[in-house]
Amino acid sequence: ASRCWAPVRRGGRAPRGPSGTMMLTNKAKQQGPRPAQRKTAERPKLDDLIEKRDYVGAITLIEFEAQQRREAKSASGWQLNQQTGEYEWVAGGTVPENGDDPEQDVEQMRWLAFAAFHSGDFKKALDTYTRLIELVGEQEPTLHVYAACCLLGLGWYKDAEERAQRAPVSPLQNRLLFHLAHRTNDESKLMLYHQKLHDTTEDQLSLASIHYLRNHFQEATDIYKRLLLENRDYAALNVYVALCYYKLDYYDVSLEILNSYLTQHADSAVALNLKACNQFRLYDGKAAEAELAPLLGGAASIDKIEFDLVRHNMVVFRNGERAMQVLPALIDVIAEARLNLVIYHMHHGEVEEAYNLMKDLEPTSPQEYILKGVVNLAMGQALDSREHLKVAQQYFQLVGASASECDTIPGRQCMASCFFILRQFDDVLIYLKSIDAYFPSDEVFIYNYSIARAAAGQTRDAEAGLLSLLQTSNADQYRCARRAAPIAAPAADP
Repeated sequence: ASRCWAPVRRGGRAPRGPSGTMMLTNKAKQQGPRPAQRKTAERPKLDDLIEKRDYVGAITLIEFEAQQRREAKSASGWQLNQQTGEYEWVAGGTVPENGDDPEQDVEQMRWLAFAAFHSGDFKKALDTYTRLIELVGEQEPTLHVYAACCLLGLGWYKDAEERAQRAPVSPLQNRLLFHLAHRTNDESKLMLYHQKLHDTTEDQLSLASIHYLRNHFQEATDIYKRLLLENRDYAALNVYVALCYYKLDYYDVSLEILNSYLTQHADSAVALNLKACNQFRLYDGKAAEAELAPLLGGAASIDKIEFDLVRHNMVVFRNGERAMQVLPALIDVIAEARLNLVIYHMHHGEVEEAYNLMKDLEPTSPQEYILKGVVNLAMGQALDSREHLKVAQQYFQLVGASASECDTIPGRQCMASCFFILRQFDDVLIYLKSIDAYFPSDEVFIYNYSIARAAAGQTRDAEAGLLSLLQTSNADQYRCARRAAPIAAPAADP
């Protein structure tokens, strides 16, 4: 956290006589020992702040010291010309704003850009690197690749690529261009820069992150685990491994790895958030919310929470509470915000709003393909549109037949939904029966299973399933389905 400093008042003055001369008395001895004087707060050192990763504190210190230098220069007779950015002596002549020791100021600017980048303030970092390039850019062309990294963080991919090309060839430049190729979906460039990666820790970390972003979680896990064996001190790699296991649905394994990391780094926001997500998958929203307590900062409501990711996840953990106040603003910040907003609209019967959010999205993950299928299925039912139903069937088939998803529960649900749309109910039952044990009390699953059984001629089993739904709190919506089971349409969730 940043710190500020103010003059600390010293102890009181010694008593003086009428003429102003200092008087020495024994009053202090008679009254006992004086209270201890307050010590002046020691100014932190920049190296210590960087070592502690207190980047906001480092920025505050650098800017405070720069302001002190400016004030000292102004007090000595120099005045800053706002138009030229140079100091002018009152009697004439000029001196650059970076003062009497330009090397020191340039070094401070480097640290300011470094701290701003690592704190996530990419705009401040970019502005600082731009000023550095103007000052020493010819001597240090590598500054261009640092500026390009800031542009990547800001999402300005074209500008980032152009800036990176102005830098000399280096491993960092190649890694940056590698990530830009992924962000811009340029497969040819992606393969080109992939071939230039080496067996260094930095290059392998970059490769693992691309595997993760492309949903190749097992490949990413293998790289992280190998690097962890080679570099035992890289404790943060445990969080990356835990994140991969979370994506692979091994929530208990992910939790075990995280708990080991959190014993040494109990205040890690990333680790705490990931632990909460695991608890949500294994248990419920309340268990997840309890893990996020240290990150909530005493916020009065969800939309007052400081961190975007925590604010987003709290909406999920509380089953959509404050979704319309929180999620729309996060659509361009957190990829999952759009998907969860779509789910919120679907749960509230707002099919058209959900469809509008998804229609221009090019799916890249199984979750996005599934949600595109669900939304098109709902639109097909609402508009009696065979076109939307066909699109939904294709999306479900893509997921259910893929090598990575065919043996997962969502994958089999997708194949069941695909055959449901095609009205091949015997095939529907094959897939639903294979996952029946995982949904003993799920009303949507029981409903779909019963409808498929009825359509396949297994009316007795269908009736038993529908009768069990009449004992639930949502019994009224199932009464007509029991009477007209063979022609009912599937529910929205696959």
